[in-house]
Amino acid sequence: MDASLRPHAGPGDLAARSLRQVWHPCTQMKQQAKLPLVALSHGEGPWLVDTDGERYLDAISSWWVNLFGHANPRINAALVDQLGRLEHAMLAGFTHEPVVALSERLSALTGGVLGHAFFASDGASAVEIALKMSFHAWRNGGHGEKREFACVRHGYHGETLGALAVTDVALFRDAYDPLLRHAHVVGSPDARNARDGECAADVARRAAAELEVLLAQREGRIAAVIVEPLVQCAAGMAMHDPVYLRRVRELCDEYGAHMIADEIAVGCGRTGTFFACEQAGVWPDLLTLSKGISGGYLPLSLVLSREAIYDAFYDDDTARGFLHSHSYTGNPLACRAALATLDIFADDDVLARNARRAARLTQALSPLAHDRRARHFRQCGMIWAFDAVLPDEAGAQRDFGRRFAAQARTRGVLLRPIGATVYLMPPYVLEDDTIDWLAAQTLAAFDAAMSQRAEAAA
Repeated sequence: MDASLRPHAGPGDLAARSLRQVWHPCTQMKQQAKLPLVALSHGEGPWLVDTDGERYLDAISSWWVNLFGHANPRINAALVDQLGRLEHAMLAGFTHEPVVALSERLSALTGGVLGHAFFASDGASAVEIALKMSFHAWRNGGHGEKREFACVRHGYHGETLGALAVTDVALFRDAYDPLLRHAHVVGSPDARNARDGECAADVARRAAAELEVLLAQREGRIAAVIVEPLVQCAAGMAMHDPVYLRRVRELCDEYGAHMIADEIAVGCGRTGTFFACEQAGVWPDLLTLSKGISGGYLPLSLVLSREAIYDAFYDDDTARGFLHSHSYTGNPLACRAALATLDIFADDDVLARNARRAARLTQALSPLAHDRRARHFRQCGMIWAFDAVLPDEAGAQRDFGRRFAAQARTRGVLLRPIGATVYLMPPYVLEDDTIDWLAAQTLAAFDAAMSQRAEAAA
């Protein structure tokens, strides 16, 4: 057998092979060559196990997708059953039970307000679809001049060209800036932007007022406003008051723009309700879902739309239809994984259990609220974050992130800071003893990483 195909290669061998052949995402490969990759063998609930048998708590849910643990028996069983029925078929001209049932159940979770589901493969694709749907719906309605979009400062919506156009994270966007159709960027409702005497709701209203100025100035030209409800994740888990979403809904109605809620990262219970928008008591015109919707098993994304947008495309003229497609649109296996995920939510009273988990982990991490080396300790549902206090010098945030990730890994925890922001977004399966252990290891890793910085500065 070719040596490269040996099934029991050790972690060093597997890591070396990976560095030779795999171009890893969101990674400077020259730097990665100096850092040890974690060569994984398998997963067990919230744990990932490497090829040496070392266990690591997946405290970021494998980039925010794994909701109910790795190798979840109920999701596994649903996929095995589906494998014996139908693995894939094109959705143009055909349909199948998993895609219909999933569409029905998601619509029901919105009370029928968002009654149509359009499927794709990944989050950025869902954002592209929502942007195209908005523009095309306006054009079909005789408003082709509505071709501009507004997004929130430091917001992230994906890395394809359309999604990058409404993404305001320089690291991802700047290299491709000449290729983009620029969106309008308005102020963030990030509660960390509070001025003296302001509360989070005040910041939200101030940010909404800036959006109102833009909508008034560009009235008749803005097709949609896209927001990440409650938490701007890639911005460093920037959390905001729900009043912002209520005001965006009001402004979109007043000025005739669609509201797009990007719930790719914050949906599926992550903020404490199944949809983050529920906490503001509003529904958008278009809502994107991905990541956790399949339980972290298979690529799946979708856009939920209001009836009015669907009706804008309903016509005898093919050119007025929404002519967008992905080869694996509505894949039966991915839809079955999503249905199994929704079953777990319903059967296990997940949102109520998560509230109890969240209270315990918040209490266990509470020393961070009083640590002079940390600021803005915050929590929203099953998301926790705090910011390390670092000097402004170049590279300080990057160096801290590497130190902290390494310290966490030595303690059996996988955490990946965003700049100076340490965040936790664990699966929804942690028991009390694991919660306490995770908090203790996080505090210890932070203390060690900050102590290293102090020693280096001395």
